[in-house]
Amino acid sequence: MNDVPDYYTILGVGRDATRQEISHAYRALMRSHHPDMDGAQADGNNQPGGSQPAVARNPGQRDELLRIMQAFNVLRDPGRRAEYDRRLTAAVPTIVPVRKVRSTGGPSGPPIRVTPVRWESGPWA
Repeated sequence: MNDVPDYYTILGVGRDATRQEISHAYRALMRSHHPDMDGAQADGNNQPGGSQPAVARNPGQRDELLRIMQAFNVLRDPGRRAEYDRRLTAAVPTIVPVRKVRSTGGPSGPPIRVTPVRWESGPWA
């Protein structure tokens, strides 16, 4: 299973994005996901001793905000981004193309027989 999160998808940028594009995407996501920007300030909950902060009320939003910050933290630094790209490509399984070749007609030899391996038999036993 792939345990490496796709930070490019989280930020909504391509794998060939520049640092400037990554920064712009990060700022836009922070504006849209930040708890102070969701209308909590507009309904009068900004007094001390008021209700809980928006992040505490919505843990899903907090998790998404942390994923966005982690993605930006990795992708903004060239060294961390290069290491992340190496881990990401190593996590993707390699697809090996297989081609079935049809016989032209005549006998091609004996069929292949697959049997269980018996480690205890052989010239060394």
